[in-house]
Amino acid sequence: MSLSVAHRRLRNQRIAGSTFDTPGEVVSWLGTVQAQDYLGALWAVGLRMRSAAEGDVERALAERTIVRTWPMRGTLHFVAAADVRWMLELMTPRVVAASAARLQRDYELDDAVFARGRDVLVNALQGGRQLTRNAIYETLESARISASGQRGLHIVWRLAQEGLLCFGAREGKQPTFVLLDEWVPDARLLERDEALAELARRYFTGHGPATAQDFAWWSGLAATDAKAGLEMAKLHLIDEVIDGKTYWFSSSTPMANDASPHACLLPAYDEYTVAYKDRGAVLDPVHAKRPDSGSGIFHPTMILDGQVVGTWKRALEKRSVAITLRPFDPLKKTGRNAFAKAARRYGEFLGLSAAVRL
Repeated sequence: MSLSVAHRRLRNQRIAGSTFDTPGEVVSWLGTVQAQDYLGALWAVGLRMRSAAEGDVERALAERTIVRTWPMRGTLHFVAAADVRWMLELMTPRVVAASAARLQRDYELDDAVFARGRDVLVNALQGGRQLTRNAIYETLESARISASGQRGLHIVWRLAQEGLLCFGAREGKQPTFVLLDEWVPDARLLERDEALAELARRYFTGHGPATAQDFAWWSGLAATDAKAGLEMAKLHLIDEVIDGKTYWFSSSTPMANDASPHACLLPAYDEYTVAYKDRGAVLDPVHAKRPDSGSGIFHPTMILDGQVVGTWKRALEKRSVAITLRPFDPLKKTGRNAFAKAARRYGEFLGLSAAVRL
């Protein structure tokens, strides 16, 4: 039965049979795309498009169609520009409150320091200015706010979750920071109940089939808020009991028999593996215990017919990308051919030829 869940997610997340042409469509459909591994996150978006190059996703960030910030679980994500404000308002207060004592104890960062940092960075960034991380730290230091020992990172992290900052366009290979209100001034706000319902609808539509526990884990909301969001979103969802668990999804979610065998190379932290509390539908518990599996999250994963069957890594060369496959079990010829095709697609995304190594 778990194959039924995996097949539907594979299609529903648009990893197989994509209908999307733009990065904004992908991110909006999923709600958020985890983006702590920046280059991997670009591929997470691109692999869900019918055709994409890495530059297309970076261009969407530079053109402010999608935004990179910390909207949930204290972790970096891509968010559709129109959604960033209401998502921050809904999901970050719990993270900020939970981290306050630790930040004061370990880094001597309290509300007074954050207030000073806010004033300094508003003055430094207003008028559309963009500053790299190091320039942000230097700006804080010049105002006698120490940025050493990760203090600078935690100040930026906190102020981004409060809705002051977000990432701007890259300067070379360096990320920059901007004022969120200037970068995406038209980002909408929602009333709390409307936001809870919209977040739940978006999650179960883009990630289903999934359980209520999966949604609570993914969103980082309190259990009562996650439950309330699901209750309000049920008008747009249907449920099915599979292996004794209740799964929720949109009526448009393809049935399992609509899926065909499909091989793909997912980045680390991909929504297909990371967005569920219970990952047993896509990762055999036996493999999850392997030291080289990364629990299906921390390493780029090989997916075959909806299941995690190994990990992979890349090495960039002058005109090609070398992809080393590390299957948990030996691949059959059909599997090797399928992953060779998946590797070529990844190479095309990078604008390079791909060489596969086993």
